[in-house]
Amino acid sequence: MFERWLQKKVVRKCDVCGHNWIAFVGGYNPQNMDSLESMQHFKEFQETKDCPVCKEKKSNPIKDSLNEQDKSENVKTFLVQDPRYTLDDVFLPASSQLQIDEALAKIKNYKLIYETWGFKSVDPSGAGTVLNFYGKPGTGKTLTAEALAGTLGKKFISLGMSDVESKFMGETAKNIRAAFDYAAKNDSVLFFDEADTLLGARLSNVTQGIDNEVNSLRSTMLIELEKYEGIVIFATNFEKNYDKAFVSRITQHVFFDLPDLEGRRKIWDRFLVHGIPLDDERESLLTKLANISEGLSGRNVRTCMRLALPKAIHDADDKNPVLKFAHLQQSIEDVLHQEKIGTEVSSKVATNRAALKMLGTKIKEENQKKGE
Repeated sequence: MFERWLQKKVVRKCDVCGHNWIAFVGGYNPQNMDSLESMQHFKEFQETKDCPVCKEKKSNPIKDSLNEQDKSENVKTFLVQDPRYTLDDVFLPASSQLQIDEALAKIKNYKLIYETWGFKSVDPSGAGTVLNFYGKPGTGKTLTAEALAGTLGKKFISLGMSDVESKFMGETAKNIRAAFDYAAKNDSVLFFDEADTLLGARLSNVTQGIDNEVNSLRSTMLIELEKYEGIVIFATNFEKNYDKAFVSRITQHVFFDLPDLEGRRKIWDRFLVHGIPLDDERESLLTKLANISEGLSGRNVRTCMRLALPKAIHDADDKNPVLKFAHLQQSIEDVLHQEKIGTEVSSKVATNRAALKMLGTKIKEENQKKGE
């Protein structure tokens, strides 16, 4: 009736459920099937390559499990960190330190203020604390946010726009909600860097899908801030770009300025770790460095150290290396020069943008006149 071109049987084990069953190796010759019965035999044989137990369930447990996992894991997750610093590791100007201390007082004494004193009756949504750190780059905004989490004994979640944005319509707003939920579940301080991209003014003239997405993101952020009972910190170099609705929902706006003479001395003292061999007496060296590094941020000081230490090793010529004032002085000059170039480039970019904006306005006006 039909040819059978195998005689061998093998024992197979299912990777899914562990069941053993006997299967044929090979099959029937489909070219020599002369009846519906033989075709049915062929079909049944082909199915023996699958585990009969799993087949009976009419589902693949692994696939079903993955599908369920996909459904449950559409919600984005975020990296939760243990803070490496506390506020004892950070130097802040007196005005900034005062604002941070006041914010800490509110966080630590919430029950006293809102429940014992009854302030919750007139401020029911005041359980959360929203801080805005603004100022020039490198002045310690991110470091202070992490240190605040460390001081409070909480975890730390640091996010930028790239961590929440999505190419799929509506997913970015979902990711914002997920970030707040994730921070709450993990008792974390939630930190948004370069927050001006998230907290900018909502668009009134919506013309494209992306405009709707931006407005949805910002509306979601407003809603989450209103109901969140944890700690949120925003950081920006461009605080003037914030929507007024966000500004009014922020508990404290903390300005981070470049360090003064005393601040620079303390920052140099932090980065000039005691294991580094020095050519000068330490206190004298710190004073000289603070005097010649005006205009540098804490990040700049770190960069100076990164440049100076290899200079000390290179100059030692396989002898015992020591860090000299000259190495540090040259590094400071290099960094100040880089900062000057960066400022000039930023100024030119801003000028070009302003010129392009004026040109665009002029073209638009001309087109409107032609249309009339």
